[in-house]
Amino acid sequence: MTNKERFIDIFRTNIKREGADKLLEYLTGPGCDFFSAPASTRYHNAWEGGLCAHSLNVYDCLCDYLDRTAAKEKFGLLYPAESVAIAALLHDLCKTNVYKCSTRNVKDESGRWKTVPYYEFDDQLPYGHGEKSVYIISGYMKLTREEAFAIRYHMGFSEESNVRNVGAAFEKFPLAVALSIADTEATFFVENEKKQS
Repeated sequence: MTNKERFIDIFRTNIKREGADKLLEYLTGPGCDFFSAPASTRYHNAWEGGLCAHSLNVYDCLCDYLDRTAAKEKFGLLYPAESVAIAALLHDLCKTNVYKCSTRNVKDESGRWKTVPYYEFDDQLPYGHGEKSVYIISGYMKLTREEAFAIRYHMGFSEESNVRNVGAAFEKFPLAVALSIADTEATFFVENEKKQS
């Protein structure tokens, strides 16, 4: 099963609310590059299809985290499968249609210049990161407050200048903490491990 097929299967199996079909239609349509876009220009999954792969990695990490005994019994982190799928699979929709293929010159091992491909960041809808994902999703279907805050603050303290907002969101909406942990684990452990192998 390809990453695209797995994403669509998880989406269709778990996300049933009104408008979900239209959102999936957008994601798979010609106006959206979700399944071919990289997850970044050079940091993690900077390759064609990296964004979909990253979203699936975050989904797997979030499911694993929420399945822990402490998460369920001690912290009471019990969420419907739909909320877990929405938060993980859609947290980075802000990265659709922003990476453009380009080339640049770099020196090879012998000091000679060569032209290599790379991704250039060109955001035509500069609405932020997590908030842009919430904005895109909300154009198709309603999010619960917990889902919206989880997606908005999935970058945790790493991107936000107003740390009070992050702390307040984490305190009020534990799914935001769990999603941030899953995103960090996917980026720095799962995807770093795959890059090294």
